[in-house]
Amino acid sequence: MRHSKTINHLGRTSSHRKSMLANMASSLILHKRIATTTAKAKALKTFVEPLITKSKEDSTHSRRVVFSYLKDKEAVSELFREVSVKIADRPGGYTRILKTGNRLGDNADMCILELVDFNQAMLGGGEAAKTKSTRRRRTTKKKGEGDVAEKTVKAVAAKAEKPVKEAKGEAEAPAAEKEK
Repeated sequence: MRHSKTINHLGRTSSHRKSMLANMASSLILHKRIATTTAKAKALKTFVEPLITKSKEDSTHSRRVVFSYLKDKEAVSELFREVSVKIADRPGGYTRILKTGNRLGDNADMCILELVDFNQAMLGGGEAAKTKSTRRRRTTKKKGEGDVAEKTVKAVAAKAEKPVKEAKGEAEAPAAEKEK
């Protein structure tokens, strides 16, 4: 029977599971989103959300508690400097799981786990990128291409005339020397 077995062991020993979750949490904090299996993402969500809540209070004690879980100085400093500032007014639910389908090799259920306040596409940052690109009419390009074509024809003609003049000048010079 499965009475009060709340932890998903993920087919690993306790030490391996703790190390794996610490590494995945560090990657999530540093990169703001990671791709993983759904089972690992759910386990990581329960692991990392209390750490993010701890980061709201920036004290030496809370930094040491978080460091005892993560064991990564860069991830701890990133969590307390950047992540905690953005999630300061959020009462919980700091991560989001987006299911992406099944993996090709073993048909495992895959997903993307991301920090909620750092997804620029869902926050409206993607719309600003779309408005920057403008559509051009083709008629304006055709007019410009005609001007360029005329200029290239003139340039080719000018280059063709110069060697002919130089050749004539060289031919006249030896003739002038012979006359002397």
